[in-house]
Amino acid sequence: MATKGAEDAGVNDTGPSEVPHDTTLTAGQDEWSAYSGTRSTVKDKPLSSDELDKLTRYFHATLYLCLGMLYLKENPLLREPLKREHIKPRLLGHWGSDAGQSFTYIHFSRMVKKYDLDAFVISGPGHGAPGLISNFYLEGVYSETYPNKSEDVEGLQRFFKQFSFPGGIGSHMTPETPGSIHEGGELGYSISHAFGAVFDHPKTIALTIVGDGEAETGPLATSWHSNKFLNPVTDGAVLPVLHLNGYKINNPTVLARISEDELIKLMQGYGWTPYIVAGSNLEEMHQAMAGTVEKCVQEILHYQKEAREDGKVYRPRWPMIILRSPKGWTAPRKVEDHYLEGFFRAHQIPLPKVHADDEQFKILEAWMRSYKPDQLFTEEGKLIPELRELPPKGNKRMSANPITNGGTIRKPLKLEDFRKWAIKVTKPGTLMAPSMNTFGEWMADIMKRNPTNFRLMGPDETESNKLSAVYAVTKKVWMGGYLPEDEDGGNLAPQGRVMEMLSEHTVEGWLEGYTLSGRHGLLNSYEPFIHIIDSMVNQHAKWLEKCAECIIPDHNGFTHQDPGFLDVVANKSPEVVRIYLPPDGNCLLSVMDHCFRSTNYVNTIVADKQLHLQFLPMDDAIAHCTKGLGIWPWASNDAGAEPDLVMASCGDVVTQEALAATALLRQHLPELKIRFVNVVDLFKLMPHKYHPHGCTAEEYAAVFTSDRPVVFNFHSYPWLVHRLTYQRAGQQLMHVRGYREKGNIDTPLELAIRNGTDRFGLAVLAIDCLKGVLGNRGSAARERFEKEKMESMAYAYETGLDPEDFTGWTWPF
Repeated sequence: MATKGAEDAGVNDTGPSEVPHDTTLTAGQDEWSAYSGTRSTVKDKPLSSDELDKLTRYFHATLYLCLGMLYLKENPLLREPLKREHIKPRLLGHWGSDAGQSFTYIHFSRMVKKYDLDAFVISGPGHGAPGLISNFYLEGVYSETYPNKSEDVEGLQRFFKQFSFPGGIGSHMTPETPGSIHEGGELGYSISHAFGAVFDHPKTIALTIVGDGEAETGPLATSWHSNKFLNPVTDGAVLPVLHLNGYKINNPTVLARISEDELIKLMQGYGWTPYIVAGSNLEEMHQAMAGTVEKCVQEILHYQKEAREDGKVYRPRWPMIILRSPKGWTAPRKVEDHYLEGFFRAHQIPLPKVHADDEQFKILEAWMRSYKPDQLFTEEGKLIPELRELPPKGNKRMSANPITNGGTIRKPLKLEDFRKWAIKVTKPGTLMAPSMNTFGEWMADIMKRNPTNFRLMGPDETESNKLSAVYAVTKKVWMGGYLPEDEDGGNLAPQGRVMEMLSEHTVEGWLEGYTLSGRHGLLNSYEPFIHIIDSMVNQHAKWLEKCAECIIPDHNGFTHQDPGFLDVVANKSPEVVRIYLPPDGNCLLSVMDHCFRSTNYVNTIVADKQLHLQFLPMDDAIAHCTKGLGIWPWASNDAGAEPDLVMASCGDVVTQEALAATALLRQHLPELKIRFVNVVDLFKLMPHKYHPHGCTAEEYAAVFTSDRPVVFNFHSYPWLVHRLTYQRAGQQLMHVRGYREKGNIDTPLELAIRNGTDRFGLAVLAIDCLKGVLGNRGSAARERFEKEKMESMAYAYETGLDPEDFTGWTWPF
């Protein structure tokens, strides 16, 4: 029996399959379907019949190429009947968004030519790469970049075969693709990349195709707010096209199944002016898209002209397009009595059984021939002349825009000699000074000298990270509303060079777009939160690795990292990643100068923002950072003798504790010979054959020895050092202490004790490693260190503070 509540709801007890749909769940079907007639906010029909005919045939040519990339390795223009041996043995790729992306690209190219625009394209659903790569080939850019993919039958055959094929290219907008700065494999970053690329490029428009699946990701959802940071006077513009083809791999997309009114209000709430283009009738859709794209371009140019002529900066409600077209548009509607076009089955390979299924094989050939390749290409295999005239020429082609090959337009930073900001260290380990504040002062000078090609990004932490000196020369860009209170230290301005938004994904996306398009930047963030963008940085590192072989972008900088973030970076190719842990302020300046001058790397710099002891005068700091690691003679007492112990450190906080442990041992066991080693460049620990920065076996043994115990105090997880020093001579004598996920509301010393990186724990570990040297002579000192550790913990529990002999400690020798 059904309960009364169920009866009231119209539910009987025959099971869930009998539950009728609420009518509100089907009431919007006409809006959700691309087959319910053509709808467009803009009613203009600007295309002549001749233009309409040419655009349609050009569109068909791109779609023919899309299918060729997915299926063919031979017989590229079907000049003989299709045979199975013409088809790739393994079919990989995506069809679902190809038509919509090509459709969008073709219509914006028309505007580029008409209005002489400077533009490029970003494909959020990068798996639909054939839709754009086909256009890049027909424009001639692909053949110019790769001459063996020439515009003839042989070149077209190689062009088809290489796609998703061993020895060829991947199925996304990979770095090999001319005109691409965004792969679109990991979804969510298209808009932030687009905005990053148009900051300080005032003439540029980024046509940004956003997939409706991508639009469900958190990074994409926050990146819509990037319009609050775009200055219409000094920056370019982004035209997002939200492509609703209705389905992901096997599910409907959220935004494609809400009412049009709700979707429009969502975009308006983000600060955009949305324009609808929806339908499946190709002729009607061409007219609707042509009118809509032109309306959007006119609005962008009007807003920019108005702001630049009046000199009054304001935040326009920039236009965006909501394009609803069938998934797999122009495919057969049904195959073997199952929906294909307009349904999830069109997402990847639309006819997956062509090798074994005769019916699908016949459908594929008929489908490809329906685009009439014999009428689109000449006998030589080149697109017919009347269609070749449609795209823009030269660098006006979006796929040829120099911005998308940032290395060709990048200018070096103007850098004043960082020695001007040197911290004066007369006696090592006795002066307390703010390393990050000092770096912030130099950063201010960098931003002053580079007003159009350097930006500082962060998720609301520039002030907290002690970099506020930059506000003397620039402010935080802000195109939102202002209140009188903002004048009291808010540091907001429409022309600011500091960019802060509480979305690590968005600011990292801005940074990647900004640097890939030929500029320089730095992201600063808190240690605990940088893991939020682990995967994003991973993708970017892979991009840079491939770029080293083809396209030349630029990337600089991360500071204030979470310890585990180093593990993520260390896994990347040694050709593109670098990790530096400067121990003091002068070393930080030296490292940052090196990183600002470098290109084509993900430079990861770990530095604390609090007051710290300073260890090296500037000249010594430069020499130390240049070597990457080295012995500190002033902290060692083994000169001219074999050390009993090597005490090593990597990181600023852990270096102070390692020095304090060394001092304890020398005070209580003065007969010990201790060598102190500091590591700045983490990859120095690796064998040279595995990393270009790595030490040779001889260099490593000269510093660490091969037969003496090493106590290594490390900023990150201990196993990373063990991994980097794997198979080093004496590696079994390496004892590493580092971050162990211990601690909560602790004092600095208490936190170090919990993780085993404190001075007392290190000194005890050293004694335990030296039983063969000390015998039982270290027992008294060991007991004393254990007692002091317990007393320090008890003091912290009672007072909430660390003992004064910890907070006021300086190097005693």
